[in-house]
Amino acid sequence: MDRKIKKKKWTLKRIATWGAAGVFVLFVLYSFVFAEGGSRLNVEIEKINVATVKEGEFREFIPVDGTVMPILTIRLDAIVGGVVETKFYEGGILVDKGDTILKLANDNLVQNFVREETQAFILVNNVENTKLSLQRNQFQLKQALVALDYQIDQAKDAFERGKPLYEDNIISEQEYLNLKREFERLKTQREIQIESNRFDSLNAIIQIQQAEQTLERTRNNLEMIKRNLDNLYITAPISGRLSTINVEVGESIAPGQNIGQIDDLNGFKVRAGIDEHYIARIYEGLNGTFPLAGEEYGLTITKIYPEVTGGLFSVDMNFTDTIPRSGIRRGQTLQIRLQLSENITAIQIPRGSFYQTTGGNWIFVVDDTESFAVRRDIRLGRQNPRFYEVLEGLQPGEKVVVSSYDGYEDKDRLVFK
Repeated sequence: MDRKIKKKKWTLKRIATWGAAGVFVLFVLYSFVFAEGGSRLNVEIEKINVATVKEGEFREFIPVDGTVMPILTIRLDAIVGGVVETKFYEGGILVDKGDTILKLANDNLVQNFVREETQAFILVNNVENTKLSLQRNQFQLKQALVALDYQIDQAKDAFERGKPLYEDNIISEQEYLNLKREFERLKTQREIQIESNRFDSLNAIIQIQQAEQTLERTRNNLEMIKRNLDNLYITAPISGRLSTINVEVGESIAPGQNIGQIDDLNGFKVRAGIDEHYIARIYEGLNGTFPLAGEEYGLTITKIYPEVTGGLFSVDMNFTDTIPRSGIRRGQTLQIRLQLSENITAIQIPRGSFYQTTGGNWIFVVDDTESFAVRRDIRLGRQNPRFYEVLEGLQPGEKVVVSSYDGYEDKDRLVFK
């Protein structure tokens, strides 16, 4: 009797089929659950730089180069023109305030001085002569009035004596009227004489005032020419080092032409060039530091030059506390860290080449397993030469890829191998 053989339910072929299906399902689940649906790229971990996000003291500063300069530099400009007659000093030596550096010759200036001086003498004589004439006229007026008063008294006496004689018909009416007219004429003449002399006196006073005003202007011109003659001697306005002297004996100098400069050696300042991008954030009182001989020194902006040349504008900075006693000299270049903000506590990441690709808008964050990194949107704030300030998207302790992102622009995940 034949037995019915039961067919095996799990054959080797069936097990293999179901196993392959299970692997496929697991792969699909992994792709959707773990791969986050994005594109990925395998990278060698040795070729990337990973940094840790940290929270700490953050200070925004920019590096600038500064040049050491004397605290004060005085330009020597010729006030008047002339020909260099004598050159007393060469550049590079120390001079004291008031030392004569150059003597110029200017014949026209000397001739002008002589003319003005002569004109002043003439005006002085004219004023004195006018004053003497006025006094002489006063004396003549007094003499004339004395003579007129005498004649008036005589005419009055004759008129008064002739009146009763006329009434008694001793003298004729014609004689009486002549006596009266003579008396009236002399009185009128006296009034005219006084008025004429008053006019002459006022006119003389006006002439004197005008002459004195002209004399004052001439004296002022004379003083100005004298000062210009003094300016033919170019002297040191301060004590210091005569750094340059740009003329030679016999050379013609124009008014206002620069002939050199003097540096005040009592201190130094630093002139720095700053990128025009920061011009709106730079103000007087902003601080900076620089290292020298193992020590840190402070600087403060004291003056801003708004003119932009070659993408840079300049500022002057003074030492805040102490000036380096040694190792600093004119023309030396200093590497300055110019602080743009106060110290704050902030989340920050080191600077890196990733910024050139992402613009600080996203970054690859390393997973806790450190086997891959995923793309994440972030927002960065201020920066300094070492760190970026993180405003959103990262937490202290997380790790990020900060090296170059060339070729990663369209990737969502970096798998380390």
